[in-house]
This record gives sequence, structure tokens and C-alpha cells, in this order.
Amino acid sequence: MTRPSKMIMMGTAALAFSASTLAAETMVIATFSDPTPMNAVRGTDAFAAATGWDIEWRVFNSGTEVIAALASGDVKVAELGSSPLAIAASQGVDLQMFMLSYAIGQAESLIAHDGSGITTLADLKGKRVAVPVGSTAHYSLMGAMTHAGLTEADVTIVSMPPDQIAASWSMGVLDAAFIWPPVQTQLLESGTRIVGADQTADWGYPTFNAWVVDMDFAAAHPAEMAAFARVMDGANQAYLADPAAWTPGSAPVTAIADLTGAPADQIPQILQGYTFVPLADQTGPAWLGNAANVMQSTAAFLKSAGRIDTVADDYAPFVNADIAAAATQ
Repeated sequence: MTRPSKMIMMGTAALAFSASTLAAETMVIATFSDPTPMNAVRGTDAFAAATGWDIEWRVFNSGTEVIAALASGDVKVAELGSSPLAIAASQGVDLQMFMLSYAIGQAESLIAHDGSGITTLADLKGKRVAVPVGSTAHYSLMGAMTHAGLTEADVTIVSMPPDQIAASWSMGVLDAAFIWPPVQTQLLESGTRIVGADQTADWGYPTFNAWVVDMDFAAAHPAEMAAFARVMDGANQAYLADPAAWTPGSAPVTAIADLTGAPADQIPQILQGYTFVPLADQTGPAWLGNAANVMQSTAAFLKSAGRIDTVADDYAPFVNADIAAAATQ
């Protein structure tokens, strides 16, 4: 064999090895433990089969952790709440919202501990309230306090992840918490719902969970991203087609319980606290068409509250409507 021929064969082998290595690389996707319809599918190979990815689903406790993972490049696709999304975009993280996970209603609520003396928002003055700082629940809490004429100086806000909130609640050291399921469901056993994110949205502080993607990754993998969005939409559509069929003993609810740890008998009620929007409807002006405006108004509120330093002039670059459009064709 001549030297040039040998070099060509070596180069071809190297390219083949490189391609196979890339193909085998694990795709890390960030999500939360929310008992949502997509978790009925997450335990199957549906997402991997549609995208061709070897997927590792990594569950995070807060949006702050997800932002760090996105900024480091460890994660390319992630679920992220609207408040952390506004924070990340304002900080210049190269991400784009490409679809809604769900609109938040009573799935995130302010729960007052029995015996705390809290029956209205005004009663929060002088109380200890736990919330994962930087989350959508935190944004809703701040909005509720503003609506009630309270400032952060009036309330002791304790930053805790959900599991620590549950532990502290059982020890009786918290007066209230703004949190999501399954911890919210646990707190309601010895507490009372004061206000939900559906009400704070009516007061001008809307919240949602979104799916986001690294900008460069989205540009390089449009077909795979559309396939991912299509499977996600299919999971939500399965629930929307017949919510009553999602009983505690049903297959999808059992799958969700197994994956998230949420009690199966509580999941049907928890699901009612979310609003799942068909992907075709998300492409209109109410959702993806308005996402940049929501990000900007959220960022402006967070800046006024001293949570971030700057607000971008335009959040449109942080929205990618092409993926949803391709997925619904």
C-alpha cells in the first residue's frame, strides 16, 4: 500500500471514529420533578427514537441551577420557568424559548401554615415565608406582596429548595411558603392556600414553564428540535384529549408517579393546576408571539425589586418560533 493511500485510509478511519463518538455522546436534558404529562413519556424511548439522541434526563431543583448548567454548556435543552428565563436572558445566556411547557395556575401557590395567623396577604407582615429564590414562585410571591402593598422589608423571605421547605415546614419553623407540587400537596395537609399563581397572573405577574435550547445547538439541529417538540406536544395532547381518564390507577399516572415520586392519588388533582397549551396554539400572538414582552416585563419587575441589575432592550432574540412551526406542519 502506498503512503498516500495509507494516509487516506487512516484519515477516513479517524473521521468515522469521530462521527461514531459524536453519535454516542449523551444528550443531557434538564427538567424538574413536576408531575406533568411529559413524564408519562419520559420513561419510554419516544424522545430518543424521535431525535436520535442518547438522552440523559437530569432533574434539577431550581431554575438557578438550570441557568448555570446552560451557561456552562453541560445542558443544551432545558425546562425553565419564566422568571429564571428572564434572568438568564438579561444576563446574556445564549438560549431561546421554543415552546411552552405549561402555564402556571394554582400549581404554584402561597400556603399558610395552620396556626400561623395568616388568612390574607396582609397577614404576611412580620412572618417567615420560604420560596426558592429566583424561581417563578418567587416572582409570584413578590407580585402578590406588591399587590398587597408589602415590601421585602415587611416579610422575612427564606430561600430554600423544595425538599428543604418540606423539612422545615414539618419542624414548624415556617409561617408560609410559595411552592409547587409535590411539596405543595404535602404542605396543604397542615396548611391553607392563600393565593395561587393564577391570581397573581391576573394582577399582572404571569408565570409559565418553558422549554429552552442553546442558540447554536438549535441552529445546528432544527430537525431534531422539531421532533423533540412534537413528542412533547403529543404527551400534552394525550392528557388534553381526556383528562378524566387520568385516574390514580391509569397507566400514564402510574408512570408519572414512578418517575417523579408524586403520590398517584394526588396527581389527577395536581394536573388540574396546570394549563397545557397545544403547540399549534402556542405559535400565535398569545404565547410565543408575546413571550419576548413577558420576559421584558418580568425582567423590569425583577430589576425594580433589586434582583437583577440590567434589562435588555429587546428579548425577541431569546424566542425561537421556527421550531414550533416546523413541529406542527
